[in-house]
Amino acid sequence: MTTAASGPASSPTAPDGKGVGPLLRAWRERRRVSQLELALRADSSARHISFVETGRSRPSEEMVLRLAEHLDVPVRERNALLLAAGYAPHYPETPLDDPALAALRDGMERLIRGYEPYPALVVDATYTVVAANRGIALLLEGVPEPLLAPAPNAMRLTLHPEGLAPRIRNLRAWRGHLLEQMERQIALHRSAALRELYEEVAAYPAPPGADDGQPAEPVAWFALPMRIEHEGRVLSFVSSISTFNTPMDVTVAELAIETFLPADPATAKYLHALVG
Repeated sequence: MTTAASGPASSPTAPDGKGVGPLLRAWRERRRVSQLELALRADSSARHISFVETGRSRPSEEMVLRLAEHLDVPVRERNALLLAAGYAPHYPETPLDDPALAALRDGMERLIRGYEPYPALVVDATYTVVAANRGIALLLEGVPEPLLAPAPNAMRLTLHPEGLAPRIRNLRAWRGHLLEQMERQIALHRSAALRELYEEVAAYPAPPGADDGQPAEPVAWFALPMRIEHEGRVLSFVSSISTFNTPMDVTVAELAIETFLPADPATAKYLHALVG
């Protein structure tokens, strides 16, 4: 299990040339917050918010960051707002293989290694896998090499007809869950790359015979499981996603750790037997 190097640091989303006002208004409308409500949150006035949005007033750097925080704007887009207002980006974007993030890499690797034999991985904002443990490697056995290299993508690996899709017994339900998750991310982030990925994986044809794959006997699942076949056995997992609290770097803000918890005792026993 190794941590892959991220790509070179990229620039924030380029402003559209209309200034910070229209961008702030777009985020406010996306969050369905009125000018008055935003003003109360940011200790300002509805008049000032209106002037900022229409370009009649230039907000201070502090005000841009304050409004972005109360609108829950992603860190990358906060830099874009600052650029549009004529200020320098506030948040760095450090490559994951930079020595400055050595403690972060070590911590993530220890975390997902400690989760073994259960699967766990780390992905970036476009679901590129930057780290994975042996539990993930077990599920990926037999997946064609082109899907695994050079920078595997978790959504492609899961939904591609030559990836895990033919092995997922409840593919229709799990595919729907993943696409809805991506739609929520697209609504939160202004990411052309994420939109392109969504359109790609949503267009994948379903493998022959794909169905909901419900077990013969009803099971009281506590969350939607991924039911996947491995060497003739059907394993059941529920997933959990964790992100870093109050990130101060774009790269760190866009990392997510996904862990797969056995959804039944048989799955846990099988995995422990494999590594025991």
